Amino acid sequence: MKAALHAVTAPALPAYVAGGTECALFEHAWRHQLPVLLKGPTGCGKTRFVAHMAARLGLPLHNVACHDDLTAADLTGRYLLRGGDTVWSDGPLTRAVREGGICYLDEVVEARKDVTVVLHPLTDDRRILPLERTGEELAAPNSFMLVVSYNPGYQTLLKALKPSTRQRFVAIEFGFLAPEQEIAVVAAESGLSPDRVRPLVALAGRLRALKGHDLEEGVSTRLVVYCATLIAAGMPTGDVVLAGMIEPLTDDADVKAALLDVARAVIG
Repeated sequence: MKAALHAVTAPALPAYVAGGTECALFEHAWRHQLPVLLKGPTGCGKTRFVAHMAARLGLPLHNVACHDDLTAADLTGRYLLRGGDTVWSDGPLTRAVREGGICYLDEVVEARKDVTVVLHPLTDDRRILPLERTGEELAAPNSFMLVVSYNPGYQTLLKALKPSTRQRFVAIEFGFLAPEQEIAVVAAESGLSPDRVRPLVALAGRLRALKGHDLEEGVSTRLVVYCATLIAAGMPTGDVVLAGMIEPLTDDADVKAALLDVARAVIG
């Protein structure tokens, strides 16, 4: 099953064009208190999808962008000095467990290994969050849902979800939209006409085909939207493609030259 990203029509409910049954699957997972794993390339719509579903279900969304220095304490909380007193401060995961709603850990494999240990009790039938520092054991309410995401293309032996962790989640795979759908989305997001968006989407498709050869990652829908937005603002197409598609993908001069040749062949 593939899913992807889509145009915003209203801030309260980010619009989303389903690529399959992912919306229904996500909703049923929430209703049955099941954790969800989203996997797919950068910029294909994982974060947009979560925002859409949180708004659709009327749930608070606790967003955490994971990184190399993110620890379990950053998620659960810590004691802080305030006005001479030592006060416990909940982290985003603890707040979500106390209050309900979705806690979304974006690119979870980027976090330190102790983070997954903290998540384990929340991803089985216990649905609890032990807080050793305070002596509490919080039971997640029915409205709580844990969602994590990662990009399989960036996995290494040192940064990968262990099978024992992956099998604690219902998993949804995301990909890019079909060209005509992506054209419609980019046009809606950027204000550029579909006819002018079409060659940008065609170029993105050509560059995505190079992933794993000259490129580590393909062009995201997000980058296509950036390019279309700049073109709609009056910037020259050639300059925009270089700055918005090619430079973000590589620093290698030879690869950039080759990608520019592809761009000229597709866009002119």
